[in-house]
Amino acid sequence: MTIAREPYRYRPSVLAQLLEHGIRPTSRTRPEVVHELVSDLYRYELRRMRDRLIRREFIRSEYFARIVELRRRYRLVSLKPHELVE
Repeated sequence: MTIAREPYRYRPSVLAQLLEHGIRPTSRTRPEVVHELVSDLYRYELRRMRDRLIRREFIRSEYFARIVELRRRYRLVSLKPHELVE
Protein backbone atom coordinates (compact mmCIF):
# COMPACT_ATOMS: atom_id res chain seq x y z
CA MET A 1 0.00 0.00 0.00
CA THR A 2 1.32 3.41 -0.94
CA ILE A 3 1.16 6.21 1.56
CA ALA A 4 -0.51 9.23 0.01
CA ARG A 5 1.85 12.21 0.10
CA GLU A 6 1.15 15.60 -1.24
CA PRO A 7 2.79 17.46 -2.75
CA TYR A 8 5.01 15.05 -4.65
CA ARG A 9 8.50 16.31 -5.44
CA TYR A 10 9.83 14.63 -8.55
CA ARG A 11 13.59 14.30 -8.82
CA PRO A 12 15.07 16.85 -11.27
CA SER A 13 16.64 14.11 -13.41
CA VAL A 14 13.28 12.35 -13.61
CA LEU A 15 11.50 15.56 -14.63
CA ALA A 16 14.06 16.12 -17.40
CA GLN A 17 13.48 12.62 -18.78
CA LEU A 18 9.70 12.97 -18.51
CA LEU A 19 9.81 16.21 -20.49
CA GLU A 20 11.56 14.36 -23.32
CA HIS A 21 8.35 12.33 -23.63
CA GLY A 22 6.05 15.33 -23.23
CA ILE A 23 5.04 14.41 -19.68
CA ARG A 24 4.77 17.21 -17.11
CA PRO A 25 3.55 15.92 -13.78
CA THR A 26 2.35 18.41 -11.21
CA SER A 27 3.06 18.19 -7.52
CA ARG A 28 -0.33 16.49 -7.18
CA THR A 29 0.32 13.79 -9.81
CA ARG A 30 0.83 10.44 -8.14
CA PRO A 31 4.07 8.67 -9.12
CA GLU A 32 2.10 5.52 -9.93
CA VAL A 33 0.17 7.41 -12.61
CA VAL A 34 3.37 8.83 -14.11
CA HIS A 35 5.05 5.40 -14.12
CA GLU A 36 2.03 3.83 -15.80
CA LEU A 37 2.01 6.52 -18.48
CA VAL A 38 5.72 6.04 -19.23
CA SER A 39 5.22 2.28 -19.36
CA ASP A 40 2.31 2.68 -21.77
CA LEU A 41 4.40 4.91 -24.03
CA TYR A 42 7.27 2.41 -23.97
CA ARG A 43 4.99 -0.50 -24.89
CA TYR A 44 3.47 1.58 -27.70
CA GLU A 45 6.96 2.29 -29.08
CA LEU A 46 7.86 -1.40 -28.84
CA ARG A 47 4.77 -2.35 -30.84
CA ARG A 48 5.57 0.32 -33.42
CA MET A 49 9.10 -0.99 -33.74
CA ARG A 50 7.84 -4.54 -34.24
CA ASP A 51 5.35 -3.37 -36.85
CA ARG A 52 8.10 -1.51 -38.70
CA LEU A 53 10.21 -4.67 -38.68
CA ILE A 54 7.32 -6.67 -40.09
CA ARG A 55 6.86 -4.04 -42.83
CA ARG A 56 10.59 -4.42 -43.57
CA GLU A 57 11.38 -0.77 -42.97
CA PHE A 58 14.73 -1.96 -41.64
CA ILE A 59 16.58 -5.26 -41.63
CA ARG A 60 16.23 -7.75 -38.82
CA SER A 61 19.89 -7.45 -37.80
CA GLU A 62 19.21 -3.80 -36.82
CA TYR A 63 16.29 -4.73 -34.59
CA PHE A 64 18.24 -5.48 -31.41
CA ALA A 65 20.21 -2.22 -31.55
CA ARG A 66 17.01 -0.28 -32.10
CA ILE A 67 15.36 -1.93 -29.12
CA VAL A 68 18.40 -1.18 -26.94
CA GLU A 69 18.23 2.47 -27.98
CA LEU A 70 14.51 2.56 -27.22
CA ARG A 71 15.19 1.11 -23.78
CA ARG A 72 17.78 3.83 -23.15
CA ARG A 73 15.22 6.49 -24.00
CA TYR A 74 12.75 4.93 -21.56
CA ARG A 75 15.07 4.35 -18.58
CA LEU A 76 12.32 5.42 -16.20
CA VAL A 77 10.44 2.20 -16.94
CA SER A 78 13.02 0.32 -14.87
CA LEU A 79 12.36 2.47 -11.79
CA LYS A 80 9.64 1.82 -9.27
CA PRO A 81 7.08 4.62 -8.87
CA HIS A 82 8.41 5.68 -5.46
CA GLU A 83 11.87 6.12 -7.00
CA LEU A 84 10.58 8.92 -9.22
CA VAL A 85 10.12 11.27 -6.28
CA GLU A 86 12.39 12.64 -3.57
